[in-house]
Amino acid sequence: MTATLAGRDTGSRQIAGATRLGWLDALRGYAALVVVLFHLSPQVLGAERHLAIMRHIDFGKYGVLLFFLVSGYVIPMSLERHGDLRRFWIGRLCRIYPAYLATVGLVAVLVTAGLMHWPASLRTETVTGVLAHLTMTPDLAGVRGVVRVLWTLSYEMAFYLIVAGLFAWRLHRLSAWWAAGLALAAALAGPQLPDDLLGATFHDRRLTAAAVLLLTVLSVVAYVRRRLVRAAGAAGLAVVLLPALNGHPAPGSTVIASWQGLALLAVMFAGTVVYRCENGHLRHRTAAAALAVVLLAVTGAHWAHLGTRVWLLTGAAVAVTFAAAYALRHRAFPEVLTGLGRISYSLYLLHVVVLFQLPRLIPGLASQPLTLRLATGAGYLTAALVLAWISYRLVELPGQALGRRLTKGGSPAAERAVANSS
Repeated sequence: MTATLAGRDTGSRQIAGATRLGWLDALRGYAALVVVLFHLSPQVLGAERHLAIMRHIDFGKYGVLLFFLVSGYVIPMSLERHGDLRRFWIGRLCRIYPAYLATVGLVAVLVTAGLMHWPASLRTETVTGVLAHLTMTPDLAGVRGVVRVLWTLSYEMAFYLIVAGLFAWRLHRLSAWWAAGLALAAALAGPQLPDDLLGATFHDRRLTAAAVLLLTVLSVVAYVRRRLVRAAGAAGLAVVLLPALNGHPAPGSTVIASWQGLALLAVMFAGTVVYRCENGHLRHRTAAAALAVVLLAVTGAHWAHLGTRVWLLTGAAVAVTFAAAYALRHRAFPEVLTGLGRISYSLYLLHVVVLFQLPRLIPGLASQPLTLRLATGAGYLTAALVLAWISYRLVELPGQALGRRLTKGGSPAAERAVANSS
């Protein structure tokens, strides 16, 4: 009887935990689907209709910004749940690198088979490209990722290093200042920021990629060995200088200026502000003020510096979508969305690889009859989802299991440390 009640209690806690975090999985799944459909859109709708929509709202950036908000919420939560930088980094690397390396490997196989080509920047700057891909920061080093969507991982990795640095120095409760400060820097400094201070030349880009690799490896080793943690934290905080001074190091970069790189980091910290407020680390008024500054400064910066209003609607749509999901966070979300959220990382990485094969299968798809375009789109989406599910099952889950095994011996006292930090 006792065992039965204990089992029910454990099951209830698991269900409660799944419901509590289900909104994040659902939001991730939705964001991934939006990005996939955005990249498919020119083939199915045609380039003219796709660009007509883009003049009002950029659904690609809309999906990416939702991802960034979720990362901003989840990463500090993950770090503080572990309460230990060693556990955080082992778990994070085992979470993100296996699928990332599998994607790079798949592209290498397709290139060898003549079904894809390496980006031009990787062919001309191979050493820089290899160094930058080792740290998942190709965009910040001035080379194109093996698939274009890898540009977002550059900012994800920068965010991880900065957040780890804040935690090492016990400054992690200052999220509202970072969010508002970065957004205001993007809006006010704007074009005055250098865009390629560290990547203007071939040699600058190679040196920057090598320096980032060295800094990242030494920092992670310091965290894992629990030695020189404050020094590693200081190096992590210094990473903010990379997007601030080198946010547009080459013509092929997706981010168009350093100020935009800072704006993207501000969006991530906006997600952290929401997490802080929910957990009582920030007053509601302070959190609301910081979030308002981020929304107004980020959208205003794009209007002022680029003369485009597309980010006004894009930013507003992101804010409304995230707020709606957050308001429903205590409710159960449809399994189709939470399941999509679980495979969203692999889907994000791999969908473009599948998309590259469409012109080979059906040349001139955008000019074909609508019925064929819709059928092809449905087939493409099915193939991308199946490939993502396979990657999740065979690559992501074993990687996560390895991370749990490697961190199993962590100290419970370390996990409680964060609760006592100010």
